Amino acid sequence: MRIALDPYMYRNLSIPKMVDKTAELGYEYIELSPREDFLPFYKYPRVDKARIKEFKKALSDTGVRLSSLLPLYHWAGPDEEMRKAAVRNWKRAIQIAVEMDCDLMNTEFSGQSDNALVCEQQFIKSMEELLPIFEREGIKLDIQAHPYDFCERNNESVDIIRGLDKDFVNYLYAAPHTFFYDDGVGDIKSMLEYAGERLTHLIIADTYNHRASSNLRYIVNPPGVTATVHQHLNIGEGEVKWDTFFSTLREMKFDGIATVAIFAWEDRADESNRFMLERLRREFG
Repeated sequence: MRIALDPYMYRNLSIPKMVDKTAELGYEYIELSPREDFLPFYKYPRVDKARIKEFKKALSDTGVRLSSLLPLYHWAGPDEEMRKAAVRNWKRAIQIAVEMDCDLMNTEFSGQSDNALVCEQQFIKSMEELLPIFEREGIKLDIQAHPYDFCERNNESVDIIRGLDKDFVNYLYAAPHTFFYDDGVGDIKSMLEYAGERLTHLIIADTYNHRASSNLRYIVNPPGVTATVHQHLNIGEGEVKWDTFFSTLREMKFDGIATVAIFAWEDRADESNRFMLERLRREFG
């Protein structure tokens, strides 16, 4: 069981200072999410040998380890040129993971929920090209469904991953997306159990059920706009059923990665991340 920090709230620190901050907070692992000087959102990586050396030295100096790299690219986008560019970006990101001695990457399905079939076909096209590279380089891949991805549902996401039929491709359950996973019901136990042995990765943050009250808890203008609303809050600040979440994981003997990914409180990031680490250590023993 590895508890990792997503250091997105510290993205304005240099890489060495970000690693120092992670160690100061008490975390043993970093899950590196997109940042402009490394793997920026949707763009080609900004990394050379010197920056990799700098990152690895900071990890060595602090004893912090890299649990995974989290790139985000339009590999399921409906535009074919954008999809091809995303595949190029992925190939370089995989090289970087190898150079960082990191054997796990995690990401999102991407695409668009209002163009789901085309985006799923694009996703499969990208996977046909990339899966042999992941396998050759010994890199595992965990995928989550994110609000507005071509697939937003828990069970369907697990089935898509099963359909790829690769033991190195598995499922990431993101607690702050719980209410998108089953039309706002939030039946965590059944969703985690459905994922079963494919569940290897968690994103830990609370959220509200924005899909409640006939989908109108929050009013979004103009009416009918295609938008998804959620936030990554501290445990206890939203409506995720945490007792069920943790008890189900203990029953399943979950032994993967649990990543703290709080985005709401940049003005008190240290306090938030310390609180989350203490809670997860209590829950997972």
